[in-house]
Amino acid sequence: MSTNTAQRITDLRALLHKANRAYYVDAKPIMSDGEFDRLLAELASLEKQHPELNDPNSPTARVGGEINGFKAIKHALPMLSIDNTYSEADVREWHTRILKGLGVETTSLFSSPAASPISFIAEPKVDGLALSLRYENGSLAYAVTRGDGTKGDDVTAAARVIRNIPLTLEPGSPQILEVRGEVFLPLASFEKMNKQREDEGEDLFMNPRNAAAGTLKQLDTKIIAARGLQFAAHGKGEISDAAFATGHWDFLAKLRALGIPTNPGSRTCTTIDDVLTAIHDFDARRHTMPYAVDGLVIRVDNYKQQDALGLTSKSPRWAIAYKYPAERKTTILLHVEPQVGKTGKITPRATMQPVLLAGTTVQHATLHNYGRIRDASTNPQDVNAPRTHLCIGDTVYVEKAGEIIPQVVGAMLSKRPANAKQIEPPTACPVCNGTVEVEPAEAADNPALETARRCVNPECPAQVREKLVWFTGRKQMDIEGLGEKTIDQIRASSVPLNSFAEIFRLHHHRAALLTIDRMGEKKVDNLLAGIEAAKSRGLAKLLAGLGIRHVGDSTAKAIAKLFPDLAALLAATEEQLRPKSLSTERALALGYAKDPADRPETGLGKDSGPIVHAYLHSPVAKRLFDQLRELGLNLTSLDYIDPASQPAAPTNFFTGKTIVLTGTLEHFDRTTLEEKLEKLGAKCSGSVSKKTSLLIAGTSAGSKLDKARELNIEVWDESQLLQQLKSLDNL
Repeated sequence: MSTNTAQRITDLRALLHKANRAYYVDAKPIMSDGEFDRLLAELASLEKQHPELNDPNSPTARVGGEINGFKAIKHALPMLSIDNTYSEADVREWHTRILKGLGVETTSLFSSPAASPISFIAEPKVDGLALSLRYENGSLAYAVTRGDGTKGDDVTAAARVIRNIPLTLEPGSPQILEVRGEVFLPLASFEKMNKQREDEGEDLFMNPRNAAAGTLKQLDTKIIAARGLQFAAHGKGEISDAAFATGHWDFLAKLRALGIPTNPGSRTCTTIDDVLTAIHDFDARRHTMPYAVDGLVIRVDNYKQQDALGLTSKSPRWAIAYKYPAERKTTILLHVEPQVGKTGKITPRATMQPVLLAGTTVQHATLHNYGRIRDASTNPQDVNAPRTHLCIGDTVYVEKAGEIIPQVVGAMLSKRPANAKQIEPPTACPVCNGTVEVEPAEAADNPALETARRCVNPECPAQVREKLVWFTGRKQMDIEGLGEKTIDQIRASSVPLNSFAEIFRLHHHRAALLTIDRMGEKKVDNLLAGIEAAKSRGLAKLLAGLGIRHVGDSTAKAIAKLFPDLAALLAATEEQLRPKSLSTERALALGYAKDPADRPETGLGKDSGPIVHAYLHSPVAKRLFDQLRELGLNLTSLDYIDPASQPAAPTNFFTGKTIVLTGTLEHFDRTTLEEKLEKLGAKCSGSVSKKTSLLIAGTSAGSKLDKARELNIEVWDESQLLQQLKSLDNL
């Protein structure tokens, strides 16, 4: 190897690192994307020819291979969440507490703002995934998610392929530097990724935050690298040099000097009026940001003052997050269309005059159920109050739940036109003209309302299509490549796809699949490989995927714990499906309460149990199970708990409780938390009813929180949950 080659490799690495910094940190690109890619390809070629010059911090290390799971790492300092507020009055109260905590006279601050002893930083709150980057001797050592605040998942391999996270820092870094921030997906990348998923027939991500979280947990770093995640620093963890920065503003400047990106929208404030001005100014432009934001973080700048103010059990006293209320606008309800889901449930869908809301144009929204449409229970004396009693032609209030999902929250009665038309619920299925059953509301104070109406024809074409989409989903059989659009494409072709069994016969139709638009050899082979892999998912996933009424993910798991295989399940009586019927010894072994009255129904009670049992023994189900068995599916339970080998699980606060999660949680992703609670003996449900024991509400909680309050159900925030879990040594 010549000296010139070694020097060229060194020069290319330095130039590409410099280009990354110029693009992501300084916002002053020094080369085009095409030039960057050409130089990166040249460097990769030279490194391949000379493996003895391998450098784990080379720019080429940002594309890699497979990740073998995620191990837990304890944070050197806890990653705390920040308290939220939704009103200016609360911000003023927080400011008063800051002054009192630092012993500052309130009047002195307003007499001479320039002489104020306290300054604040207002910083846009990026709606992403919290991440801690630890640098040791100027090199990225590891990256860890927030997790439960005490420990998180090691996602270093994923962080290394995020282009704007520096692998090495500029000179001047402390020996140990932990940087906290947000991993996020720019809106342009989010739209591009969803467009690609739509073209490939994959399910779409609901919002950029979910997309970022899902991307960071991918096991293939090439996929992570291709999706365009970015990072913005907003805080600190462990720092070996206490004199590195005197305050947050100084800290952000030092990070930028080291090559670490920060949020460019931050500003300093010296009075509470400056803070409120920053809140108003950002409100006017937050929907123009290139990434999703969910508020503005206000914090005391000076680190000594932060230390003096201290922390609560879960949050710093020196910071608060102002969350903007959901934007609400009015528009005209044009018509309502009934849609049939996988269980036959008929849901009304509103079409409205298009309205710009929270940065996007909204024209459609779900109306949940026909009982809600006809609800006139709001105050009839206030003609301008939002009312859920809707008519075609009404001026309706529309807002976005959590700034993402549009919903109609009521109508303005004072603007109801004389020719407004009542919304009539369908008396027959709008797809197959089959029989419709109406489920009455549980609320005793309004028995005339309904909670749902369903088509009871199991061969309804709309149900078949929706059941196939559900069956192949990630939480069910998880068939990669067989998303909604691909299912529609196949069903529109000559290839038969009208039942679950026919999914597992698609390998007989490979040649026909290749004739479908955008179904090349690679895509078809990946699809067939995904179908083959799904055969081994086990009993719980299969039951969850069939779309049986009252059997969702958690109920399917509960059933699979009781029975070793499908044969044992089919041999059980209806009563034996229920935890309440278990012997004390068996119940304790499975984590249920000793007293049958305290055990959850797991969706199978006196009303639902017979329905599930009847389906399992119906001719349709028998034919399906026989077909799936012949096609090689694994019908054993991967979740079965053998009472002979399983020690009795101790009871705890969560044992036997039915818990509903709602809103955005800071310390958990929902699937992980549900699994944790289920291991503690709880049942996690997706809807609030009189049977709900507890609602855990994160930020941006919506209608589930309202219903829980109406039913006087206990509501916890995330801090109460964390405290209870810690008392069980479960964190």
